Amino acid sequence: MMRNNISRQNSWNPLNDKENFRKISSTLIAISIFLLLFFGLPDTFAHSARLMTAIVCFGVTLWALEPIPMGSTALLILIMMLLFKLADTEVVFSGFASPATHLVIGGMMIARAVNETTLIKRISYFILKKWGGKANGLLGSLILVQQLQAFFIPSTAVRSTLILPITSMIIETVGAKPGSNLRKLIMLGVAFGGNISGTAIMTAAVGNILTVELLYRFADIKITYFQWFLYTFPLWVVLIPSIWMLLLKLYPLPKEEQSFPMVKKEMELKLDNLGSMNKREWQCLITLLVIVGLWMSEPLHGMHPSIPALLGAAVMTLPGLGCAEWKNVVKINFNTILLLSVTLSMGYVLMDTGAVKIISTYLSVDWLLSMVKNPLFAAIFIIILAQIFHKMISNVSAAVVTLIPITISVASNAGVDPLGMAFTAGVTSLYGFMLVVETMPNLVVHSTGLIAQRDFLKPGFYATLVTMAGTTIIAATWWRFVGLI
Repeated sequence: MMRNNISRQNSWNPLNDKENFRKISSTLIAISIFLLLFFGLPDTFAHSARLMTAIVCFGVTLWALEPIPMGSTALLILIMMLLFKLADTEVVFSGFASPATHLVIGGMMIARAVNETTLIKRISYFILKKWGGKANGLLGSLILVQQLQAFFIPSTAVRSTLILPITSMIIETVGAKPGSNLRKLIMLGVAFGGNISGTAIMTAAVGNILTVELLYRFADIKITYFQWFLYTFPLWVVLIPSIWMLLLKLYPLPKEEQSFPMVKKEMELKLDNLGSMNKREWQCLITLLVIVGLWMSEPLHGMHPSIPALLGAAVMTLPGLGCAEWKNVVKINFNTILLLSVTLSMGYVLMDTGAVKIISTYLSVDWLLSMVKNPLFAAIFIIILAQIFHKMISNVSAAVVTLIPITISVASNAGVDPLGMAFTAGVTSLYGFMLVVETMPNLVVHSTGLIAQRDFLKPGFYATLVTMAGTTIIAATWWRFVGLI
């Protein structure tokens, strides 16, 4: 009898476990959406288009609610596309063969190699030693470090993760108490700085790489590393001080918390312990500069950015020339690769089944087609749409791979160049400040337990307005001047 009671107590009951209940209910919601779309879409959707639309919405719902890991959802989508034979096997697997995927692989390997040296720590310590002695300089340093990392580290999550140990040390050094403005200022500086760090560097964010790949695949428009930088550098320059000033305005500090001489001393001590730059650091720095140089000079040599990335990863592990061991560099996050590859394949199959064309036809109402013929109105509409869509989807890759093909198709129906609309959608999808789940820097910072979701809402709302206003201003001025819109 006692054994039976113990068995009942140890039996798994999802209704008594909030997390398991959330996961099950989220999965049921995703399945319900799949069935609703598959049986409810009008007859204008062919069977394959209806099925693919249902699969995409099923996957997007799972990504948004995350009852299972994002990589697992990607694998489910891949299997469903194969089992239902929605496209040729070569098309379904083509995301894995895409140069964009190999660019991310090379970039992740480079990030691992750089992390094997003390180069990034040295740069971070130097900047914090220079400007970290005062509150405004400290915040600026935390934001600036990630912008510099963006040239070499292709993942926002990795950039934010690399600076978190330094951030935690600073919080302890300055005695920033839980819930204090100082702690919020520091942690949100890391999160928001990470979010904008992917703006101007094409290789710095997966969303950028997806945007470039989808534009080339569906609109035959090629954007080079240098062109991306040319288009977005002014926006980057606007957003960095804007986010810095916004956070300082929202979180004023008492006079006694505005100066931190102990931070400067701590950074000096850290730099002294590192000593002079060693051979591995110099080899790492030189290799990184060569890689960036090859990316910037793509119009001259014509190599896809994936080639310098893979070449750099190989050189960094060569005996005598390299700065890291192969066994460590190859330990990259396959979850990211799976997610990127499947989202690319999902976009290709969406187009091949005709689902994108049908959806864009429904969206191509007269007022919308008339509006998008005005480049500035089109940009403003896409900026607002992308922000709303990103809040609903949460996953940047899913938002980009869903929005870009539809945007291209709508632009085609309106008879306008799709570059401006699709590019605006891709860039705007990078920015998510209000919800923890919107971007990886938010998630990484929140995972420390030093800041809560509620702390993101107010500053995130204002930061969203700032990025929307900044993008609109750049669209009305610089993008018009360079012919992007």
